[in-house]
Amino acid sequence: MKPPIALTIAGSDSGGGAGIQADLKTFSALGVYGASVITALTAQNTKGVTAVMDASEELVAAQLDAVFDDIAIDAVKIGMLSSSTIIETVAAALRRYEPAHVVLDPVMVATSGDALLQPDAVEALRDVLLPLASIITPNLPEAAALLGRKDHIEVIDLKTVAQDLLALGPGAVLVKGGHLDGEGSPDLLLDGNGATTFAARRIDSVNTHGTGCTLSSAIAAHLARGLTLRDAVGAAKTYITGTIAAGRDFEIGGGQGPVHHFHKLWKHLEERP
Repeated sequence: MKPPIALTIAGSDSGGGAGIQADLKTFSALGVYGASVITALTAQNTKGVTAVMDASEELVAAQLDAVFDDIAIDAVKIGMLSSSTIIETVAAALRRYEPAHVVLDPVMVATSGDALLQPDAVEALRDVLLPLASIITPNLPEAAALLGRKDHIEVIDLKTVAQDLLALGPGAVLVKGGHLDGEGSPDLLLDGNGATTFAARRIDSVNTHGTGCTLSSAIAAHLARGLTLRDAVGAAKTYITGTIAAGRDFEIGGGQGPVHHFHKLWKHLEERP
């Protein structure tokens, strides 16, 4: 029996809330086997990032070949790629192995505000990797950076932003509206079939570390399980909303804590006196 299999290509979060760790937790929670290619090591916790060390181009390439040469990957999720050389290395592997689904989360800044992408790598991300993605999942600041704009907070027309991003070459765009003001947190999906809005209530919680990683890896997991793109995005939106709601009372660290990836599985927490 072959289970659905997803590969995450991203950086490691020593605090366990984002990056590779969040992706593998999400895959497992959604019934998908997870493989990983680590692009960077970070020293971080719920309060911030204190150090970043990129993996070498050769090691990233070796990890990619090791996974793709042996394991039948159903979907790929891409997160932190901090340098243009690593972006080029990942792009070369995608062109060579041609995975069916590629979910690109253009990680540029951590939830804490710490930069995770070198300034000269934005152009490589936009020009080299975006055209290879089945779907990209930027928030508004990331969308503004990809489009060379400075108005990400003021943007309220998600469809216009999505159209501009779609023109850069990805198969589909999911613009996340979490930075918008208001009680709701709408995300807009735009692909060749038109636009779909996925609405959800805004949840008041300090524990939002890793939400972007979790949403994009949930989309990849559902694509690996055979869902259509729109169904995968809808299911992922439901999942991330549930993880934020369930993680509101988490007491992990002294800053922005993680969401609760296993909220449907860790029933023992609910049974504690």
